[in-house]
Amino acid sequence: MSLRLPASPAQSLLRKMISAGLHAADPYQALLGTVIRNGDLLRVRRRAYDLAHFDRVIAVGAGKASARMAQGLEHILGTRLNGGLVVVKTGHRLPTKRITIVEAGHPIPDRAGLRAAEQLRTLIQDLTPRDLLLVLLSGGASSLLPAPVPGVTLGDKQLTTQLLLKSGATIQEMNVVRKHLSSLKGGRLAASTRATIITLILSDVLGDDLGSIGSGPTAPDPTTFTDAITVLQQHKLWRAIPTAVRHHLLKGRKGAAPETLKPGSRRLRSVHHEIIGNNSGMLDAVTRVARETGLRTLLFSTALTGEAHEAARQFVHLAGPIATGTKVLRRPCCLIAGGETTVTVTGRGKGGRAQEFAASAAIDIDGLPNVWVAAVGTDGTDGPTDVAGAVVSGETVARAKKLGVNLCSALRRHDTYSALKALRCHIRTGPTGTNVNDLYLLLLL
Repeated sequence: MSLRLPASPAQSLLRKMISAGLHAADPYQALLGTVIRNGDLLRVRRRAYDLAHFDRVIAVGAGKASARMAQGLEHILGTRLNGGLVVVKTGHRLPTKRITIVEAGHPIPDRAGLRAAEQLRTLIQDLTPRDLLLVLLSGGASSLLPAPVPGVTLGDKQLTTQLLLKSGATIQEMNVVRKHLSSLKGGRLAASTRATIITLILSDVLGDDLGSIGSGPTAPDPTTFTDAITVLQQHKLWRAIPTAVRHHLLKGRKGAAPETLKPGSRRLRSVHHEIIGNNSGMLDAVTRVARETGLRTLLFSTALTGEAHEAARQFVHLAGPIATGTKVLRRPCCLIAGGETTVTVTGRGKGGRAQEFAASAAIDIDGLPNVWVAAVGTDGTDGPTDVAGAVVSGETVARAKKLGVNLCSALRRHDTYSALKALRCHIRTGPTGTNVNDLYLLLLL
């Protein structure tokens, strides 16, 4: 990973804080701190497993951070690992020895993901209770493992995903729908094998809900077909989705299609889950570094949600009072937040929630001296772009006017990528190997 930030007096401090956060969210180190092997004894926090009791140890998984997790698992298990398959976003592949890494499309599923899902299903279907299946799961798995139910095509899922992404639906809402269109999500991966399962999770979902992270392929799902229909109706998508999707959901509501794996299922007795890392761990590291550098620090929120432009306004509303010395903190100081905002797309522009957050923040801090806002997608890709986010300052709007860049218009058109590129505000990291929601920083020097 190569962290590149716009030049500014705040560049060094921002680099230290962002780097600390990404390092704290490294799934390789998190895995080594969670899973410990001593001969045939494998400990996953408080649980112990005797590897001598298992004929085979197989690893499967999906997500933006799963390649790094695969490397960590290989380091721990060595030759005791009999093989595996992990699906990552295109461009996020890392070298492994015993686990095959496959690249596929994200956020829109593609045929590579469809083939990978079928390979994964084939790999696990003959496993027995005397086999140990380690599932490596991180954000992005929902798109990377498309396994449509009979009667629903990949094209149907692609269009449904595109509509949901543009609707402003939360990740939890999106996954309610996706779970009810999949033969692997919503606990169905667990139901398709008899192996003992340990699922190791790097969470990108606020609150670490097991059923929402990667659409919970090994977790119980309390939601129903009726809930999926309600999500689509609330976001005015019911008539826009493919006919085959509507037909399947209505069929399921009538009880004519099988539901997802429900809480209390006997299958779950041999399935265990461990969260190895999340947004809170990253925020703790960022807060610690900020204080070590002499900044007065306030953790504003660990769960910033809502429309990105509105969340930005909430986050920076203290900037004015702090800048004038009338409220909360004195300079130099830093406000820190984590979360996952949404964007309801109405135009054809290019951008992402972190860039939308930054562009909106720039308008709200306009004219304030020595004030900066950074918004960072921890996976290194904000929306369908090649950047992680952006840094703006109290001078950004004035600079935009000089260059003929209209940030308000860019926000209305959801075309923040081109505007922030022209202003040289982008943060670039390349694939980070992790994914634990977004990081937001408000810095006043």
